[in-house]
This record gives sequence, C-alpha cells and structure tokens, in this order.
Amino acid sequence: MENYTMEGRTYRYYGREAPLYPFGYGLSYTTFRYRELVLSPVALPVCANLSVSVVLENAGQWDGEEVVQLYLQWERSSVPVPRWQLVAFRRVAVPAGRETKLTFQVVAEQRAVCARDWHLEPGTFTLFAGGQQPGQRTRAPSEVLSARFTVTGAARPLHDC
Repeated sequence: MENYTMEGRTYRYYGREAPLYPFGYGLSYTTFRYRELVLSPVALPVCANLSVSVVLENAGQWDGEEVVQLYLQWERSSVPVPRWQLVAFRRVAVPAGRETKLTFQVVAEQRAVCARDWHLEPGTFTLFAGGQQPGQRTRAPSEVLSARFTVTGAARPLHDC
C-alpha cells in the first residue's frame, strides 16, 4: 500500500456524500432547541484555547437526554483535513420545559494539522454546536448552530505551544 491518506476510506473524508448512520444518529421522544452559541475569544492567538458556551432547552413534553456535539471546520488548510471534525460531545439530561447552559473548551491541539509533524496554523474556522452533524438530515429535528472565529499569528509546531 502506497497511499496512506484517509480520503475515500472514512466518511470524514468522503466529500459531499453523507454517511448512512452518522455519529449521534437516533430518535428522541422530545424536542430540543439550541440558542446563544458564544465563542470566546472570537480572535485568538495560534496557541490559545477557545471557550464555547451554548444554551440547550427541552421544549418538549417529556424529560429527555441529548448528545450535544461540537464540530470544527477549517476554511483553508495547507494539508487535507476532514470536512468537519468532532471536537467535543456531552450527553445531557434536561427535564421537560427546562434549559441548561453548557460550557466546553476546544484546546489548540484539536486545531492541529499534520504534514510531516503536527503544527497549528492561523486562519478562519467555523464551530458547529447541535444534536447532530452539520447538514445531517434526520427524522427527528435538531438544530445546529454555527459561529466563526479566527486564529492569528504565524504557523508553529504544536510542541512549541
């Protein structure tokens, strides 16, 4: 085997084709709503971590659990990267008619790309938060919010951060 790329070998690199059963696939007996996706800071140095918060509301009649998923998408990268990458998830129980605010940390290592070694690059990124992958079509409705942030500075090896 001479080609070690993951392109065409895993659904993360299939391009526009959707997987049959993506991560988080399933049905719920209640309805969840997402709002107030906040990224802090929206412009961060290349080695810094990103703080994320989002409000999850159970707008249905039944108590339920939701798997909140965060995905990262590179606008441009010097090497091939996944269409989007899962960077955090959490299963949350929310009683009917209640809401909860969730906080996450997206660490710099999760933005690293590998050429010959792991390094961090400046650029623009989109972070998605919701109960499913971005663009996924399911029978149970689930919102996916998105927000953009930028990374500033010069590219540097991951071990220098």
